[in-house]
Amino acid sequence: MAEKNSANIGFEKQIWDAACVLWGHIPAAEYRKVIIGLIFLRYISSAFEKRYAELVAEGYGFEDDPDAYLEENIFFVPEEARWSKIASAAHTPEIGTVIDDAMRAIENDNKKLKNVLPKNYASPDLDKRVLGDVVDLFTNMDMGDTEDSKDLLGRTYEYCIAQFAAYEGVKGGEFYTPASIVKTIVAILKPFSNCRVYDPCCGSGGMFVQSAKFIEAHSGKRGEVSVYGQESNADTWKMAKMNMAIRGIDADLGPYQADTFFKDLHPTLKADFIMANPPFNLSNWGQDKLKDDKRWKYGVPPAGNANYAWIQHMIHHLAPNGKVGLVLANGALSTQSSGEGEIRKNIIEDDLIEGIVALPPQLFYSVTIPVTLWFISKNKKQKGKTVFIDARKMGSMVDRKHRDFSDEDIKKIADTFSAFQDGTLEDIKGFCAVATTEDIAGQDYILTPGRYVGIEEQQDDGEPFEEKMTRLTSELSEMFARSHELEEEIREKLGEIGYEI
Repeated sequence: MAEKNSANIGFEKQIWDAACVLWGHIPAAEYRKVIIGLIFLRYISSAFEKRYAELVAEGYGFEDDPDAYLEENIFFVPEEARWSKIASAAHTPEIGTVIDDAMRAIENDNKKLKNVLPKNYASPDLDKRVLGDVVDLFTNMDMGDTEDSKDLLGRTYEYCIAQFAAYEGVKGGEFYTPASIVKTIVAILKPFSNCRVYDPCCGSGGMFVQSAKFIEAHSGKRGEVSVYGQESNADTWKMAKMNMAIRGIDADLGPYQADTFFKDLHPTLKADFIMANPPFNLSNWGQDKLKDDKRWKYGVPPAGNANYAWIQHMIHHLAPNGKVGLVLANGALSTQSSGEGEIRKNIIEDDLIEGIVALPPQLFYSVTIPVTLWFISKNKKQKGKTVFIDARKMGSMVDRKHRDFSDEDIKKIADTFSAFQDGTLEDIKGFCAVATTEDIAGQDYILTPGRYVGIEEQQDDGEPFEEKMTRLTSELSEMFARSHELEEEIREKLGEIGYEI
């Protein structure tokens, strides 16, 4: 079992085992749909069965009352959709039909999921013996300890994408926002009860999951947040609908998937909080057809990169005291090409940039590009000032490829931001600094945190500078001499076997 942390879901091996069973029987894209559907059924059944046992033990006869599950934000599973029924039919020719019927039963009980759940299990293209073996793997998968704050479906989907991309030697074209990043954004923005939260590129809905969790943890109810989202990928949009349903979050994700730039499904929305991880450096986003769009208050974004189109779209949708937290590739901090520098300057001069947080590498699962968190606020507390935080050395490796923030790391960043807002933050070399708009103008409106926080002070080891330089140059000279000896030795050995260099 994988170590429990927010960088893994705990049953990656079983998912990959299921992939190996399906391998060669269906295309990779179809495999992901099969897996996501089964994860959905297995997860809601696991949570349901746990609550069902509690209600039976209480002895009041409420175990078949949907309201007894709803009050605990647990998805009520109709009898024909429960995993026990699916597991018992695993090795029958009807297993595909049983799973499809389970999906239909859930959709009949939950109108917002109508035509959302996958119903391709009875397809003659899917070998029922193979499907039965996969069902067995899911039956033995322990989801009892899965935290309801995790974006389980999104993380599973991302895992499938990354694994297939690595196995097939191709690039996975989608990615999911890791819990570390989402939690950091939410901890800094601090969404409150009865607020409007919006994500114009919501993916599987991870931002909404954490926002609702935050509000619930601070004496509110997860139902007290109004959620608005949009997603252009049909499969991911359906996954977000599923994710919201199993969390008990009433979300308006539009009647269908749609491109946010061309078909804004929430044109009049003014949100209190906008949280997003838009596609990095998206090219060919349709600028030539949107040059006169009212959203481009600070300048028309270039055709070759949508970063500043996303930023301006979000600013357009902010309420008078609204706040944005978004993830962007580092290039957006300093680019001067195609008018982006001028757009950034205009946004800064309008006093909208509240904070910039540089993130460490390897937080993402399938991309390695360095990224930064931007915090944009209307009516910010510290007028004419911006806080810069360099968190690139924070977090710890949880496996060979992935880094994760601990709760303490996230608290340190959020507390630093709060201290800035309260006017009590003191600059810490190499970590945080407060800059005025004039300071930023002096840096040509470049927002790279390192320019402002500087390099952390090194502890003085007590060795005088002249003595240290004499010692170090002597050691370096010895290394150079040794390297020349090794070079001659290698030439000699190669010469002995007939090779000259």
